[in-house]
Formats: sequence, structure tokens, C-alpha cells
Amino acid sequence: MLIGLPNFLTLSRILVIPLLVAAFFLPTPLNNWTAFGLFVIASATDYFDGWLARRLGQTSSLGRFLDPVADKLLVAAAIVMLVWADRAPVVPALIILCREILVSGLREFLAELKVGLPVTQLAKWKTATQMLALCLLLAGLDQPLTSDIQISPMEIGAIFLWIAAGLTAFTGYDYVRVGVSHMLSNRAAAAGRK
Repeated sequence: MLIGLPNFLTLSRILVIPLLVAAFFLPTPLNNWTAFGLFVIASATDYFDGWLARRLGQTSSLGRFLDPVADKLLVAAAIVMLVWADRAPVVPALIILCREILVSGLREFLAELKVGLPVTQLAKWKTATQMLALCLLLAGLDQPLTSDIQISPMEIGAIFLWIAAGLTAFTGYDYVRVGVSHMLSNRAAAAGRK
């Protein structure tokens, strides 16, 4: 089935991006909460599309292709907006974006070699940390939580973004290491056939 419920959820994550951008730049007091709500709903579909695809037996090549693309587009849009608005630190944002591009290219190259690059458990933790950070930064709450706790949700979001960047760098290195190993073994096998 080309567009079952799982693929529809994945596509909705891409289609919500223009709404997220529009909400973020709305000149109203509700812009942050609207952007936050859209991002939370879109992020939730990332869990449910895969779960439903397995549960309903509707896994597909289209879904396997679109799922990581939808994730990366959603995250990239949020990061670019937040950095532009000076609500997210630039260095971890760049680390996250560069890693996503690197791993996407690596996956594409390895697919030609018929080699998969499975998602690790640590990469799932990275994604969860990253989504939490972006949610906190999109909410835009820059006042301390209480008089006793002198840290704002945005500052907590920035801390989580740094943590996500650290996990991103580590998992990115791990993926590159595995990818290079496959490339070298493929090259050696090709040389052995000559």
C-alpha cells in the first residue's frame, strides 16, 4: 500500500513544516506555543508511523525512504529558525546539521553497496534529547522556572541541545567508522577480483 496510515503520518511531518515556520513568525503572543504544539505533534508522528507500520504490516520502501527525510527536514527547519531568532546556540546547531548531512550521504553511498546502516540505540537517545531541546527552545520561555530555580526552560533547552550535539558527534563518528570499514572491505574485495 503506497499511502497507508504510517506513510500518511510520515508525509504529515513534512507537510507541517511550512505551518511550523509560519507559526514561528506570527506576530502574536501565541506564536511560540503554536510552533511548539505543531513541533510536538510532528515529533510524535515519528514514533507512531514506525510503530503502526510494524503493527499493521504496512512497512514499505517509500516509508523507509521518507521517514529519515521527514525527520531531518523537520529538525533542520526548527534549528535554522531558532538560530536565526538567536534562541539556539550556533555551534551545537551546526554539529547536528553537519552530522545529518554526513550520515545521509553515507547511507546513500552504502545503499549502492547493498549495505544497511541500522539506527543504534544511542542514536535514538540522541534524537529524543534533540527533540526535547527543540521543544523547549520553540516554547520560548525565557523566565526562570521559580524564584528558587534560577534557570529558564530556554536555558535548559540550550543545555539539552549541547548534549544532543555531543551524542550527535559520537554517533556520527560511529556511523562513519562502520561506513569506512564497509567501503574498505568492498574496495579490497573488488581488488581481489581483478
